[in-house]
Amino acid sequence: MEPQLIIFDCDGVLVDSEILAAEVESKLLTESGYPIEAEAIAERFAGLTWTDILIQVEKESGVPISASLIEESARQMDHKLRHELNVIEGIEQVAAALKYPKCIASNSTSASLKMMLEQSTLYDLFAPNIFSAREVGTRKSKPAPDVYIYAAKHFNVDPARCIVIEDSAHGVHAAVTAGMRVIGFTGGAHTYPGHADKLTDAGAETVISRHRDLPAVIEAMAVWSEAV
Repeated sequence: MEPQLIIFDCDGVLVDSEILAAEVESKLLTESGYPIEAEAIAERFAGLTWTDILIQVEKESGVPISASLIEESARQMDHKLRHELNVIEGIEQVAAALKYPKCIASNSTSASLKMMLEQSTLYDLFAPNIFSAREVGTRKSKPAPDVYIYAAKHFNVDPARCIVIEDSAHGVHAAVTAGMRVIGFTGGAHTYPGHADKLTDAGAETVISRHRDLPAVIEAMAVWSEAV
């Protein structure tokens, strides 16, 4: 069954921003009395919003988290994204050559997405089909499936005919809950031992670490569904 829509997460899939976020967040949490390394942030919390991470940390630890951390994280991340962000290798060429309709579904804000994507050809390749979970539909962030459901409805496509590329277990869970098939991606700088297994356990049908492998995997998935 041919896919009718390819949906990309952004952070950690299109641009290498997850490692930058992990560095900022680990520093702020450690300074607030919750010592944690950037690697642990990437493994445990990748795919969640900073607000959701703070809520979870406060519940787990009992350490009171200052609301000022939201503003401070935004300030530090803005600087890093403008000066240290890299596009993940190969994605511009692959996205430009894809024969299927495509879009982005992300937990990042529209303003952040535009700023990150405009540092390459990616913004023009995807615009206007760039959806921020916090700004469309129900405005629920992943791991809620809502932004993926919104994207399918926007294109008038059955969720079962959508393929999602995700780098986080939370994002994979969101896509699977939406009724979509998922390719896990471990090509970002924030990847960690066991990353691929975690994505598979969350429901990804296969995992790739290089974008150049994506077209062949998409074609193979169409065959797999027909053979089932």
